Amino acid sequence: MINDDVNSLMQNCDVVIRKSLIFDYNEQMKILEVIDLIKVFKDVSAVNQVSFSVEEGSCFGLLGPNGAGKTTTMEIIEDIIPATSGTILYLGKPRSNSFREEIGIQFQHTSLLNLLSVKETLICYQKLYRNPLDIEWLIERCDLSQIIDKKNNQLSGGQQQRLMLALALLNRPKLIFLDEPSTGLDPQSRHYLWAIVEEIKREGKTIIMTTHSMEEAEFLCDTIAIMDQGHIIAEGSPTQLISTYCNTNTITLPHETNTDHLASLQLPYTHHGTAVTIQSQNVDETLSLLLSSGFDLTDMTVRSANLEDVFLYLTGKKLRE
Repeated sequence: MINDDVNSLMQNCDVVIRKSLIFDYNEQMKILEVIDLIKVFKDVSAVNQVSFSVEEGSCFGLLGPNGAGKTTTMEIIEDIIPATSGTILYLGKPRSNSFREEIGIQFQHTSLLNLLSVKETLICYQKLYRNPLDIEWLIERCDLSQIIDKKNNQLSGGQQQRLMLALALLNRPKLIFLDEPSTGLDPQSRHYLWAIVEEIKREGKTIIMTTHSMEEAEFLCDTIAIMDQGHIIAEGSPTQLISTYCNTNTITLPHETNTDHLASLQLPYTHHGTAVTIQSQNVDETLSLLLSSGFDLTDMTVRSANLEDVFLYLTGKKLRE
């Protein structure tokens, strides 16, 4: 009996210890916590009680229409502008004076000295930090070798973005901020930049980014927060957001279609010129119904819901400034 009691007690202790370790591990995983963040400009509430946390080694995306408060939120976290109120914790503590030395920022627009070459720019920025990365390693990492002697004003959009990413990585940051990293880039440059960001993620670094590209967010981000009018209105992984808010598929019939017949079948549809789109939660059943009802399915397309559908559903299709 005594041995049984001892074994039971040890098992209970083991469970408690393991739960405690899991709790502590999860707590350590939060590299950044934003709690009830508010920013008011005169009579405008740009950020209104925004709260979220970012796990170490993940990519966290802030999405939203123009004027949603994304950039203001980022600038407050980066310690560029002060918050009206709220709390920001970095590694579980308020940000210290060393915070700016431990983060990297790739701004959407940065003015570099035109008279300097790419290499001269890297050397100049390297001297700002106590323990910078080796420049030759950065040149290889960000594929700058072929443009290393070019002046900054001779760079294409993709080349400049790779240089800005290299500058953001110079100080060995634990936390990296990317503001619209692929805006204005051609598809090849955009996908190359994504490959570099994916490699940075694999090294365990944490990334917080803003973007208007739903494809970019779906490809790079582990967690996404959608902002609108200063509030976070939805948060989760791309898969979670899609399954929660847009769990239907879109069937497009490009030809003239008898919409009265569709209405009689109680199929939800919308007109786009001559084409008709049908929303369906069960594609097999809908297609079988259309076939048996004599609809022409030639050149039909079927598309699963994506993050853009979620974004439009949550923020509305009308452009707001």
